[in-house]
Amino acid sequence: MSDAHAEHTDAQYIKVWAWLVALLVLSIIGTEIGIFTGLKWITLMAAFGIAVVKAYMVVKEFMHLTLEPKFVSYMVATVVVFMFLFYAGTAPDVMQEEGSNWVKPQWQAASAAYEEAVASGHAGGAAHH
Repeated sequence: MSDAHAEHTDAQYIKVWAWLVALLVLSIIGTEIGIFTGLKWITLMAAFGIAVVKAYMVVKEFMHLTLEPKFVSYMVATVVVFMFLFYAGTAPDVMQEEGSNWVKPQWQAASAAYEEAVASGHAGGAAHH
């Protein structure tokens, strides 16, 4: 076991775990409140901000990435950059409702039809009978 691993005690791991649980509860409560207040973009920014903080805490405290050689951090950063590039390259096509040579998947159209039925009160199941 390395000296860096020996420095961490069970109490430190429990403290980090408690912070992660507290941030989880905060993100759930924030999402529920955001849904009711209609501030969708603030809710999303807060939720993703909390998610980034939690990911950093896991990487730093449990995965010990900060103790690895620099090239490991560079490889992780490279993978993240490529992930964002992939999203940026595919999102304009995939997120469109319609376009030339674009067919909306059947499951997505069925989901939209179901949401309309729920909104109008015509969707039901065994629980409504």
